[in-house]
Amino acid sequence: MQAGEGGPQTGTMTECFDCDNCKESLYGRKYIQMDNGPYCIPCYDAHFANTCDECKELIGHDCRELYYEDRHYHEHCFRCFRCDRSLADEPFTCQGEELLCNDCYCSEFSSKCIACEKTVMPGSRKLEYNGQTWHEHCFICSSCQQPIGSRSFIPDNKDYYCVPCYESKFAPRCTRCKKTLTKGGVTYRDEPWHKECFVCTGCKTPLAGQQFTSQDDNPYCIKCFGNLYAKKCSACTKPITGFGGGKYVSFEDRHWHHNCFNCARCNTSLVGKGFIPDNDEILCRDCSSDL
Repeated sequence: MQAGEGGPQTGTMTECFDCDNCKESLYGRKYIQMDNGPYCIPCYDAHFANTCDECKELIGHDCRELYYEDRHYHEHCFRCFRCDRSLADEPFTCQGEELLCNDCYCSEFSSKCIACEKTVMPGSRKLEYNGQTWHEHCFICSSCQQPIGSRSFIPDNKDYYCVPCYESKFAPRCTRCKKTLTKGGVTYRDEPWHKECFVCTGCKTPLAGQQFTSQDDNPYCIKCFGNLYAKKCSACTKPITGFGGGKYVSFEDRHWHHNCFNCARCNTSLVGKGFIPDNDEILCRDCSSDL
């Protein structure tokens, strides 16, 4: 802020001329011309001079008068409330009823940068986070030491990282493509994967959200696992995977789905019953007795 200067204009009369208030001649004397007439100096000071807001005395015509809003001051009274420094030719701030120089105002009311501990001057570029303040150039990435500015950042305890540095330093990396996982993903054998990278080893179908199994630590969809590794039913020759509640029966080196384990002659289910092997067939007791 800047204070304005005010004050009357004085003149000298050489002709007969009277003060409008005391009627004394102004011949050869200084006077002040007002709208309603001329005044001698004493009358002017008594009737028109402003009162200093600081010392409460009149501001005479021969004093440099400063004013701010509706308050008037002697030049020597227009001073900082804290350090008593003259504000006559200095920028200042009004805090309540107090006039403060910029240094005192900043020291008392402005934030201090958490990094350099210097005052963040009013109007300067700054960053505020979690109740703390930084100069814009002081808010830097804890890894690359570059100003973060208006970019996104990630806090970690008392450190702050730009997103690329944080991902490089802390983010998990996909087991398959080795790139960082910034969102989502799946965990298999305690290892992180991108969803799009977690695919069947056989057909490359995405497995995220699907049933799957593994062989030699490699993930497979149910279909590929059945075709490649599962036992084959001796009746229908389809894979016996055991998924979806599927049960099976084994005899010697042969295997059957529960619903396929039937008498070769009468098609009666043999699950939980006695049976008689006849070469590649299995028969119920009744059918075997007919042979």
